[in-house]
Amino acid sequence: MTVADAARVPCDPDLPLSVRLRTGTRADHEAAERSAFVEHLLSGALTRDAYVDLAVQQHAVYTALEEVGDALLATTPDASAVVLEDLRRLPSIEDDLAFLLGADWPARARVLPATARYAAHLREHATTLPRWVAHAYTRYLGDLSGGQVVHRMMQRHYGLGEQGLSFYRFAAAPRVTPFKDEYRDRLDALPLTEEQRREVVDEARRAFALNRGVFADLGAVHHP
Repeated sequence: MTVADAARVPCDPDLPLSVRLRTGTRADHEAAERSAFVEHLLSGALTRDAYVDLAVQQHAVYTALEEVGDALLATTPDASAVVLEDLRRLPSIEDDLAFLLGADWPARARVLPATARYAAHLREHATTLPRWVAHAYTRYLGDLSGGQVVHRMMQRHYGLGEQGLSFYRFAAAPRVTPFKDEYRDRLDALPLTEEQRREVVDEARRAFALNRGVFADLGAVHHP
């Protein structure tokens, strides 16, 4: 299935939201995984600097995502079901960057144009719960799934130990699969209308497109 084909897949209103997200974004997810930057990074064809640059981009994206999530907690009662402290990634990324780049890492961090667009989109368009949930699904469940592969490959290929990789460790989820299942249950239980569920899937596809843009910018900088 291509990304264009996925846009034509009908949404079954009887399916749980988490299933609709998985099926509705499958092609987008696969396209992101096939990006040249990701393939080269995971194969060990790049350098440690490429991983550091990825972590910098993640910091910019998660700063925006968690900033908007905190704002939703203050205004939207249902947000407390999915905006979880246990998932917060920003402190871990900052610990990683301090280790990888030094205490002055904010002055050395370079945010790429696609990353800036991603963060701006989050702040402008992900301010409702359905749209924020779409981005939370793509980011956090991705970290708990494919992110664990990234963790192992960074250790294998680039000489990184546990320091510098805390982003991929979830202290509150020593057993990843049950944690992911619980989060999907929380998504499914949100009191969303059919229109809002469709909005979640559409916005999740935008999230993958934005992420592919970041990978493209990283690939233009880091290549074998």
